[in-house]
Amino acid sequence: MKENNRGTVVVIGAGIAGLASAYYLMRDGWDVKILEKNTLDDNCSYGNAGMIVPSHFTPLAAPGIVAQGIKWMFNSKSPFYVRPSLNPRLVNWGLKFLKHANRSHVEQHATAIRDLNLYSSRLYDELAQEEGFDFELKQNGILMMYKSKEMQHEEIELAHRAQDLGLDVDILEGNAVQDLEPNLKLDVLGAILYRCDGKLYPSKLMQQLIHYLKAAGVAFFEKTEVHKFITSGNKVKEAISDKGSFQADAFVLTGGAYLPQLSSKLHVNTPLMPGKGYSFMYQPEKENTLNHAALLLEARVAVTPMNDQIRFSGTMELGPANDRIYENRVRGIVESIPKYYPELKVDYPSEKIWYGYRPCSPDGLPYLGRLKKFDNVVIAGGGGMMGLSLGPAYGKVAADLLAGKKIDAEIAGFRPDRFD
Repeated sequence: MKENNRGTVVVIGAGIAGLASAYYLMRDGWDVKILEKNTLDDNCSYGNAGMIVPSHFTPLAAPGIVAQGIKWMFNSKSPFYVRPSLNPRLVNWGLKFLKHANRSHVEQHATAIRDLNLYSSRLYDELAQEEGFDFELKQNGILMMYKSKEMQHEEIELAHRAQDLGLDVDILEGNAVQDLEPNLKLDVLGAILYRCDGKLYPSKLMQQLIHYLKAAGVAFFEKTEVHKFITSGNKVKEAISDKGSFQADAFVLTGGAYLPQLSSKLHVNTPLMPGKGYSFMYQPEKENTLNHAALLLEARVAVTPMNDQIRFSGTMELGPANDRIYENRVRGIVESIPKYYPELKVDYPSEKIWYGYRPCSPDGLPYLGRLKKFDNVVIAGGGGMMGLSLGPAYGKVAADLLAGKKIDAEIAGFRPDRFD
């Protein structure tokens, strides 16, 4: 139910963070306008793995990722790659990343990341009950599948940490994993089943949100890039774009991998590096259906059943954005699939490859909160591989902050201006 009008709010960015912000702001009584520099169907929220992941309580900047990343960098088909570059942004990001890649950082923020994901998961449950929404939400867990003893040891240790954090987790031997997937042969040593996780179909979610918001009177402005903000004291008054000026009482900046350029116009530093990921859809034989989404851990490949198809996605390719598809990275995904699912004969998808950019902060934490410099501006983004998972939480927190309501999540560690 929409409350009394609170004024006009401009949301910049029409990915999941922007649409979720618009959804909760509109329901909270705001007149909402969404500005999107590209088109509504051109962002990372469409082709991602569609996973809701309270299991991902460990930031990207975690112990061991640096050493593993260095090993992977010399393999063109590896799941993690930093394109060598003297780009100052990449160098600056890398130095900050190294500073935060330690156990103390992980321990300090694990609970807050877990809670924000759990909060978002509950909001997805509520959204799925709304009329007009059917985005294949299935909260039956995600299988973290492994083939090696080394990975088994690491994942069981992580599973125990997850259990200590109160997450619903089962440690399974190979036969027990196979029992969960009776329609397709598996070749794995075992798996961790994170029952707290879930999955959805991103394209359906995005399309249904856009339809709902348009029907509710939210105004969309596509191919509208913001070049400047007009400020007065501690308020932002106006956003100047190539399609005109937009005055508002409040602003929410999302923007995905474009967030640093956007926030810099307010002299706020939100370092991000675009982490390119690839995905493609695969049509299995009718009898080869999957019951659970999965992560193939050694290969770092995500497997998500969507409708009657399977989406395979993976790689983390850090570096300045470009529109090039590095075929070896996609081949790395394709070649890993039969190692876990020997009955699946997946060919290189050539014309069906999708790619998008995960907005990765150097400390592995999202940017979420009100700006100190401008109290009518909220930033919501930088979730890296958790972007879709955190979408509803981003939106609800943004709406509650601007309404002066109590926030149902601990966000102090996610301050958007923490690098200023």
